[in-house]
Amino acid sequence: MKISSLKSTALALAAAFGVCASPAALAAPAWITLGEEAYLLLLKTAPEARLLSSRRVPVTVPELHGSRTLVAGAENVMAVEVDDSVLDALSTKVHEQLHRCGGYAQHQSLAEALAVLHQLETAPVPERAPSYAIDNQAQVNAMLPQVQASNILATIQSLSDFQNRRHNSSHGALASTWLFNAWSQLNPGNRRDVKVRQITHPSSVTPQKSVELEILGSGNSGETIVLGAHLDSISSGAVETARSPGADDDASGVAGLTELIRVVMSNGYAPKRNIRFIAYAAEEVGLRGSQDIASGQLQRRDQLVGVLQLDMTAFQGNPGTDIWIYTDYTNAGQNQFLADLVAAYLPTLTVGYDACGYGCSDHASWHNRGYIASFPHEASNTRYNMAIHTPNDTIATFGGQADHALKFTQLALAYLVELGSDGTPSRPVEAAALAETGKVQARTRSGAR
Repeated sequence: MKISSLKSTALALAAAFGVCASPAALAAPAWITLGEEAYLLLLKTAPEARLLSSRRVPVTVPELHGSRTLVAGAENVMAVEVDDSVLDALSTKVHEQLHRCGGYAQHQSLAEALAVLHQLETAPVPERAPSYAIDNQAQVNAMLPQVQASNILATIQSLSDFQNRRHNSSHGALASTWLFNAWSQLNPGNRRDVKVRQITHPSSVTPQKSVELEILGSGNSGETIVLGAHLDSISSGAVETARSPGADDDASGVAGLTELIRVVMSNGYAPKRNIRFIAYAAEEVGLRGSQDIASGQLQRRDQLVGVLQLDMTAFQGNPGTDIWIYTDYTNAGQNQFLADLVAAYLPTLTVGYDACGYGCSDHASWHNRGYIASFPHEASNTRYNMAIHTPNDTIATFGGQADHALKFTQLALAYLVELGSDGTPSRPVEAAALAETGKVQARTRSGAR
């Protein structure tokens, strides 16, 4: 089930959710959804924030830190109206006090915020899931050694050289153009099935443009896979002059996508499904770019069968564990597929599991609309790179090398080729979802690992 006809449902949802009346108009009202912990921080910054509605949202979390055993849980998620001017401070407080990124999603209207809340509460499963059979070993194994950490590091450094990549600064605009040119140059043969573009968002969303490279599929061209990272960076200080290199957050993810594009293009890879690489604008201020793009998916004719988000991949915060799969606000079936890909193609790596709360990266924009999304991360939610959102988020924080980021790029390559090369019909997701639900419940009862 997807969110649709937001305007037509606004009044019905407002009535059903018991929206509180607004005693006075805000100077620049913004509608956001956020978790309870972030909401309590918001009240300290902006006590005038208006709680519009709250719902108990089901989530799946590890039974123990890092454990593969998952249990059913729940989180309170709120829809709130607040003045736009306090959102940067909210991002800072979530990072400093809750030790995670973001923590909220900004919406274009009250109707959209309430519709997302309704979608989360009812927890509908996606319409269909792809086959997760691992059966393209020849292609994957041929390309994996071609992924180079040195290329990833070079792109991280280039993006870090901008004064900042803030979504509303001139530097953020220049970074978008730089990436558009870089991705365009990765199609030297001008393949007609490859399109590179900058995505202009409404002025009310962000002036920064997202960047997309799409490879059109030759077989299941009505089906699409999205691999994403976010282009913007953030730190405190003046918009134009604040230094925010954002090497790990998230030049590392964008660099991984860039290297991935280079490898598949140099090999002449022609997928059966459409592949969209997207560097999202304005993630740091409420997932704005990805929210806009995910909403626009409703107008596309293709079926989205999977989303993978690369956000912070360069800093190994947990020695002994390489890839952390976050289980809340993501899809259990695809998460298991990622773990299976690690076992099949990267067997020396170890996998841990954690949860990051509501709205911690762009995968949430897709999940909140009923799409299959996953978020593999560099570390557990308490051991990630604490230099992010500061002038110190440079390549020095991860030793001036991209060996850890290489692991995520290789995992993304396996994900892309295995799903992108699949020409078999999709299977109904309901059976898989029910099976996974049964497994979670069984684990909850037995505590088995």
